[in-house]
Amino acid sequence: MSDLIFPEESYAIRGAIYDVYREIGCGFLEAVYQECLQRELTLRRIPFEAKKMLRLYYKGELIEKTYQADLLCYKKIIIEIKAVETIAPIHKAQLLNYLKMSKLKLGLLVNFGDCPKVNIVRVANTY
Repeated sequence: MSDLIFPEESYAIRGAIYDVYREIGCGFLEAVYQECLQRELTLRRIPFEAKKMLRLYYKGELIEKTYQADLLCYKKIIIEIKAVETIAPIHKAQLLNYLKMSKLKLGLLVNFGDCPKVNIVRVANTY
């Protein structure tokens, strides 16, 4: 039995991400990848919200500040898109913090700038 969080949903999202990369490759800005991924998710009938504002909690209480996720799929998986040479530890830390403060369990950190392949990192909120 797998301990992965949302394995079927993650698999479907990853397929869409790989198709976008196969179609356009690397070298574009994040906004281009976001628009293409939104189109691919729509084609695959994967539910998502773009630029979704998420409420954040501190010690169990809502705070005024919000976080704008690049994509929120299935109402439970944050997709954070990057187009950088390599994913830095701060990128993972930021996504983990957003997961903890929004009380969501899974994020996918997607780097389209890591030529010659797309890099997808699963970040799980186990707190």
